Amino acid sequence: MTARAATAYNPLVQSAGLALDQLPMLPVIFERLGTRLGERLRPLANALPHFSLNQLTSESVGEALDGYEMNAIAGVFHAPAWDQRVVVGFDRDFIYTTVEMLFGGDGTEPPMEDIRSFTSIEQAVAKHIFELAAPALHEAFQPVDNVRFRFERLETRIDFAASGRRSNPAVVGRFVMQAINRGGLMFVIVPQAALASLRQALSSIAGEAHEDDLDPQWLEQITSGVQQAEVGVRAVLEAEDYTLGDLSELATGDILKLPATLRSRVRVESNDQPLFWAFIGENEGLHTLRIDEEINAGKQLLSDVLKQ
Repeated sequence: MTARAATAYNPLVQSAGLALDQLPMLPVIFERLGTRLGERLRPLANALPHFSLNQLTSESVGEALDGYEMNAIAGVFHAPAWDQRVVVGFDRDFIYTTVEMLFGGDGTEPPMEDIRSFTSIEQAVAKHIFELAAPALHEAFQPVDNVRFRFERLETRIDFAASGRRSNPAVVGRFVMQAINRGGLMFVIVPQAALASLRQALSSIAGEAHEDDLDPQWLEQITSGVQQAEVGVRAVLEAEDYTLGDLSELATGDILKLPATLRSRVRVESNDQPLFWAFIGENEGLHTLRIDEEINAGKQLLSDVLKQ
């Protein structure tokens, strides 16, 4: 738990009966979220974005969203196990910094200060980061609940990001993101109704292991086990979008045409993460893949964004 987060607590939430200072796992979860999201962003650019939990408070959903209208992009996530929705938002400085970082900027140019509607490229970049935030949220909450999050929609009208009544109590984490000598703010709004059932797990004290206390033999066994773990790998030739109407009319024997040839490169991926470009071939009657180059996640994101 950081000192900054601890000093930002509202000690008692009367409406939901949650006392944040009695939930020591809560700041741990939010800090894990910042760490996991930062790790998922690092392959996209040369700069290393860093997230730090700046504030953890209890307030209504409306209070948390006030002040961000026309100044932030919000993503709405559904947690089916909770039947609740979580809101993640990036302020204007966060968006500008991230776009510049992804396009190779080093922060030497004066920062943008325009107050305008977000461009399609800025919204596409935000959407991609929201998609990365869904598994980061899952990993953050995993110590107390194996809940999954599904990214539902992007909102530039912040008022529309509120699900349910604006007066509903929530826990709000505010993060500072720093990269290329600039920064921005990220906020995460979790309804207290979702956390009420986790009160016992959130009340436990997280143990902290120090590197000096770790058994080298145990570390070697763990490392060996991880390296021998089996993972699935698949090769994707091409993908094409179809409407539900198109799919409903398909019948046995129909041919789907893909914008690819036998000389096209295929994408090799594992766990939905792109790894390599490869060429398909044949050897002794079996299909083979010859690795051509490693996929640069940042360049791939820019290519996908610019196609939109």
